[in-house]
Amino acid sequence: MTRDLITRRHFSAMALSSTAAACTPRIDGIEDFPERVDFIDGYGPIEDAGYMLPAIPAKYTQGVNRRMTGIYLGEAPPNSLDVDPYAKFLYHVKDDGTCTRYPVGVGRAGRSIRGRARLQYKRKWPSWTPTRNMLRTEPEVYGPFAAGLPGGLRSPLGSRALYLFRNGRDTRYRIHGTNDLESIGNSGSAGCIRLFNQDIIHLYDQVEAPMPVLIRSEEESLRIDPEYFGRGIELPPKIIDPEDLLSEEAIANDRPPILDEA
Repeated sequence: MTRDLITRRHFSAMALSSTAAACTPRIDGIEDFPERVDFIDGYGPIEDAGYMLPAIPAKYTQGVNRRMTGIYLGEAPPNSLDVDPYAKFLYHVKDDGTCTRYPVGVGRAGRSIRGRARLQYKRKWPSWTPTRNMLRTEPEVYGPFAAGLPGGLRSPLGSRALYLFRNGRDTRYRIHGTNDLESIGNSGSAGCIRLFNQDIIHLYDQVEAPMPVLIRSEEESLRIDPEYFGRGIELPPKIIDPEDLLSEEAIANDRPPILDEA
């Protein structure tokens, strides 16, 4: 079978066929699922941990903003993750020279990790607590949530999280799921790397910790993938009404996830 290079033309041809962490809480679309949503293969509804996650509307997975596979042309070693925060892609690099590429949302300017890190461990439906730096720099966004949120539909880490360490220490940066669909392909978080929930579940099942992680510099992104450098826009921080997440009704409606041992 002939392998295609991951260029705009070839990678698009291999797309799925059509039919702090540093994270802002979002719960859009959790309670009221639309009865009918047009979506592409791989982004339909998922039943997970006792929840029914809604499909990703096709308008959010247009063009390259979807999961794709092809030949890897970057500089990370096999069996690693390669994140390009400037092109808004994450690559899972396989040992046979291929990769799976996922669209991601990244931190606003000056808020993202760079260089080499290590995927130290991973969690399903993780809890979330804002870091001291998040509380200090954006108290209007994170202050009401200083006590954190348990794992579940209210957690801004979504359905899965991969925890990044450097030199044996937690960087406080995560690769995680999100319900903030418009953030994927753009810069909008306080630093974390976000994926559609469908994509983080797919990635989670493909990787084992520990695993090396490379986050490209601006120079590396320009050299390796100039075509998509600067893809997306920078979004302003979203301020969530605490009542949406902390009211008695919100807590009562967010039952704990049903987790297996994996």
